[in-house]
Amino acid sequence: MTLRQQAVQLYVDGMNLRRIARMLHVNHQSVANWVKAQAAQLPSAPIPETVDTVELNEVFTFVEKKSLRTS
Repeated sequence: MTLRQQAVQLYVDGMNLRRIARMLHVNHQSVANWVKAQAAQLPSAPIPETVDTVELNEVFTFVEKKSLRTS
C-alpha cells in the first residue's frame, strides 16, 4: 500500500487530515489533495427515477423564553 493509499484509507476510517499528516510525516495539505483526487475518481451517486417512500427524521429544538422580571 502506497503512502497516498494509506492516507486515504485513514481518512475514510475517520481520522482527520492533520492527524494523518503527523502520523505519515507529510504536509496536511498533501493529504487533503490526495483525498480530494481520490474522491474525484469515484462514480456519481445513483439518482432514482421515481421515489416510492420518503422517510424523515424529525428534529425538535427548544429555545427557552427568558422571563422579563420587573422589580
